Amino acid sequence: MNMDIFRSDAFSLTSMLDPVNKLDYTPQYLGTIPGLFVPNPVRTTGVWIETQSDGPALIQTSARGTAPKTKNRLGRDARNFRTLRLAIGDRIEAEEVQNIRAYGTESDLLTMQKEVATRQARLKNDWELTMENWRLNCLLGKVIDADLTVLYDWATEFGQALPTEVDFDLDNANPAKGALRKKCAATKRGVVKALKGMGGSIVEVHALCGDAFWDELVTHAEVERTYLNWTAAQDLRKGIEWEAMFFGGIYWHNYRGTDDGTTVAIASDKAKFFPRNAGIFRMAYSPHSTFEFVNTLGQEIYSGIVLDKDRDMWSDVEMYSYPLPVCTMPSALFSGRMT
Repeated sequence: MNMDIFRSDAFSLTSMLDPVNKLDYTPQYLGTIPGLFVPNPVRTTGVWIETQSDGPALIQTSARGTAPKTKNRLGRDARNFRTLRLAIGDRIEAEEVQNIRAYGTESDLLTMQKEVATRQARLKNDWELTMENWRLNCLLGKVIDADLTVLYDWATEFGQALPTEVDFDLDNANPAKGALRKKCAATKRGVVKALKGMGGSIVEVHALCGDAFWDELVTHAEVERTYLNWTAAQDLRKGIEWEAMFFGGIYWHNYRGTDDGTTVAIASDKAKFFPRNAGIFRMAYSPHSTFEFVNTLGQEIYSGIVLDKDRDMWSDVEMYSYPLPVCTMPSALFSGRMT
């Protein structure tokens, strides 16, 4: 095996962009919801976000013949935020591919492409998990790094306040009639009002539920009565874990995070509410920091090979991404607790 094979066109940075996008997708729920995060590729390392306030106001009556009151100037504010860098690599040692096949055979290239694809799949799994973590934290109004450092707090950045957590009182053995529906209605109204008209009539309110919250919700008397005479009641009988349902004007989801329940997860007794189709969540992507991609539109992932030029003993498969998840209206991000 000769490591010079990595200098062929098959392993150029441009050539490797296509295969990495065709690798098997590691399921990450928030990345599959249409209309949630709007992709926003940019040609720069920064993203300008403009906000404006122009809500309607009541018009005071005035005497005929007098000058009309002049409406206040449109309030606008534009700020620049830098995209972030995700980078990870996996080293292929020369000894790992020793004696795989005879030197000079035509199968060398195909075998090494398979080995590189395997390494890329491992790296992309880490990237998918990281992106899901960022999407989930963005629903909480923040961008949080792997070491739990808060990189951006969107409520602070945009001068907004997160709503007070709602107590859904799900463990009440004798709840008042319609109490749960009233909680749902108040939460949905709060989300929609906080959007200031964004999304219009197509906005949907969704909730990600931790396991304990979900179990209490689907077994609540109001929910069971609602589904009793529906064909959908079969879902409640066949199993309730990691399912979804529509109740009280809200789309509820039992969110499945990482198995440890902490790395990427919703707290078991909590629920997080967010609007879909409102356009308040954006995912910006900047271009790779090489001359080849300067001033081009950013892509989700860049993958390439770095060679050991001194000793020819290893090659690194590397993956880069330059995203920034943004929530422009964190005041619409409600949260709930089981009790």
